[in-house]
This record gives sequence, C-alpha cells and structure tokens, in this order.
Amino acid sequence: MADLRRVSAAMKDKDASFFRALGERIAQARKEKGLTQATLAERLGVPQQTYAHYEVGRVRIAASMLPELADIFDVSVDELLTGEPAGRRPGKRGPASRLQQQVDAICMLPKAKQRVVSEVLDAMLAQHGA
Repeated sequence: MADLRRVSAAMKDKDASFFRALGERIAQARKEKGLTQATLAERLGVPQQTYAHYEVGRVRIAASMLPELADIFDVSVDELLTGEPAGRRPGKRGPASRLQQQVDAICMLPKAKQRVVSEVLDAMLAQHGA
C-alpha cells in the first residue's frame, strides 16, 4: 500500500511538472503572437481566469483544446506538448551536427527573430546562387 502511494505521488509530481511546462510554452507562444489572455480565452470559449490557470499549470488544459491552440500558434500539437520542433526527438543516434544544433537553436528563438535569421540566410543563398 505504501508503494502504491509513492507511485501515485510520483505520478502527480510528474503530471504537475508537465502541465506547468505546457503552460509556459502556451504563454510564450501567445506572447509571440501578440495575443492577450482575454483574447485567447474568448477564442477557446473559456473564461479568462481559467485560461490564466492553464498558463501557470494550476488547471489541466483539455486535450481537445490542443489542436486549436496548435493551429492558433502555427505549431504542431507534438511541438506544443514537447517543446521540441517537429521531427527532432531525443534518442537519435550520434550527436547532432553543428548545422542541426544551429537550426534547433533558431527554432527556439521568438518568431520575429526567426524571420530575421531567415532573411539573412535568404540573402546569403541568393548571393551565392543557391
């Protein structure tokens, strides 16, 4: 019985950590899109206070809302859940190449800064006929 309680407590801690991290990713994405909590709550059909609780992980966001959030933020549900760009998951063999590490770092930048990097790359590629 004591083992069951320990497992249950560990699962609750893990769940709490997951929903806090998910809330942080959602808050960051909302800010990058220039949306307010009130605007996003209205789009999702929930009270603003409930939405605010999602962002800090006090309330678990319904799984049915994830596709809509992913659509609003222009990311995959997988990326929303994991914080990893689609297609890049831990467990691949060998270290990531330097270029892949740079791409991963760029993916973590705010969207506005990603656009600046993209423009610089476009200019460099055009200059070299690529």
